[in-house]
Amino acid sequence: MSLASDHLSDNVIVTNILNGNIQDFAIVVKNTEKLVTQIIRKMTVIEDDQKDLVQDIYLKVYQNLSSFQFKSKLSTWIANIAYNTTINYLQKKKIPIIELETRHETTLTLTVNPESEAINTEKMEILNSEIDKLPPLYKTLITLYHLEELPNKEIAEITNLPEGTIKSYLYRARKILKDNINQHYKNKQA
Repeated sequence: MSLASDHLSDNVIVTNILNGNIQDFAIVVKNTEKLVTQIIRKMTVIEDDQKDLVQDIYLKVYQNLSSFQFKSKLSTWIANIAYNTTINYLQKKKIPIIELETRHETTLTLTVNPESEAINTEKMEILNSEIDKLPPLYKTLITLYHLEELPNKEIAEITNLPEGTIKSYLYRARKILKDNINQHYKNKQA
């Protein structure tokens, strides 16, 4: 789908909702719930808090839909709300947003034969484990860039961080991942 058609469909959906067709809001939720959930899950670990954040985010989206100015995709605007709401949650709970001592993980899979599948599964478990150990902001950026495949410009719109900062944080996150994975294998061989 092209950018123009994204904006056209966003425009139609937003207009319908603002004109009283609240059933169209379900379309908005369906189209953005994966992205919103990814952002929340990479920044918070408590399931009840994640559920509360999802509700809070979509309530904010609905209440502020009339302020959406179509300068970006609707999903980017909603992701920005999700990101900011989650950051505010972390700040209220006094959870560090960038904390280099924390650790987490990710997965990769390719299946050719049982042996290579087992090796790939182990690699994915290690990667997922190390991603989960990253600070919440780094996890979120890795997820948005590598899993959601969003360009730096769109990530900048979501996070309100300059593109250069995003590139720098992604570089640091990848370096931490590389160092931690190398350390994992060194420890395993010892």
